[in-house]
Amino acid sequence: MTLLQEIGITLPIVQAPMAGVSTPELAAAVSNAGALGSIGVGATDACGARTMIEGVRARSQRPFNVNLFVHAPAQGDAAREAAWLDALAPTFRSFGAEPPTALRPIYKSLIEDDEMLATLIDLAPPVVSFHFGVPSKEVIIALKLAGCVLLATATNLSEAQAVKEAGIDAVVAQGWEAGGHRGMFDPDLPDNRLGTIALTRLLVARSGVPVIAAGGIMDGSGIRAALDLGAVAAQLGTAFIACPESSADLAYRDALTGPGAEHTVMTHAISGRPARCLRNRFTEWGEQAGLGSPGYPMTYDAGKALNAAAKAAGESGFGAQWAGQGAPLVRVMPAAALVATLVGECRA
Repeated sequence: MTLLQEIGITLPIVQAPMAGVSTPELAAAVSNAGALGSIGVGATDACGARTMIEGVRARSQRPFNVNLFVHAPAQGDAAREAAWLDALAPTFRSFGAEPPTALRPIYKSLIEDDEMLATLIDLAPPVVSFHFGVPSKEVIIALKLAGCVLLATATNLSEAQAVKEAGIDAVVAQGWEAGGHRGMFDPDLPDNRLGTIALTRLLVARSGVPVIAAGGIMDGSGIRAALDLGAVAAQLGTAFIACPESSADLAYRDALTGPGAEHTVMTHAISGRPARCLRNRFTEWGEQAGLGSPGYPMTYDAGKALNAAAKAAGESGFGAQWAGQGAPLVRVMPAAALVATLVGECRA
């Protein structure tokens, strides 16, 4: 029996918790279909997390996952932030807006968010997962005592070994193909850019913990391949963005289902950490700017302000349209139907 089966998940499928796209409706639909639905609360506060967790529970009695960011707390750099805003200023003005006068660390890490931890302990979601690192031993013990099964993302073997040493129950092997933010513990270190196949097999062979494969998996054949590599499950994110239960806006959906899905890029420009998204005007600006970003999440503060100004002017090319390299294989259908389709393909 695998780890997921032990907590009542009958299918080897995990819906990736893309913050800003995953919703309680999506997570509940996936969980009700027998897979593991997920919500990402890294982009909200404790009150918002409570609302989302209670929203899943109002729609499903099945296990689900709550994902948090565990990045090093932001360190401001006034000079770099000013240079970034100066470089963005002409683009803001092209949309009739002015850039912010200063940048804020708009998202807290779990490392510094005692209210978030208290909320998690109080509500005790069945599964809690971590991105960008692992929390302290004290946090891990507290969540385990609350009855939570713990997962954490790794992009290489050393990160996976840190996951095991922390006492976390399973590791999500995030390949270079994956959409959304890279789960690297330290974005300033070189990235080996391991693909999903190589990373999954490496972690199965050497990490010493159950492995969930993630990155570029879009259909049942991909899930079966992950299981054949020794993974206990496959995590899919991009595959669920086109579901009606996600919060992706119309421009995002149109881009994902159009020819642009064939072109994804890893960029720091949107948030300050490497993340894979559909190529758009913002990623092209980032490629041309040649600047070091102010870091996460201050860069995201500027990016969100720019996207709001652009959308107000009718331009949709500055959004965070996260997507993995498998994006051209996306299918538009309700989440439950997608899970059933994935299961049928996997068994076939």
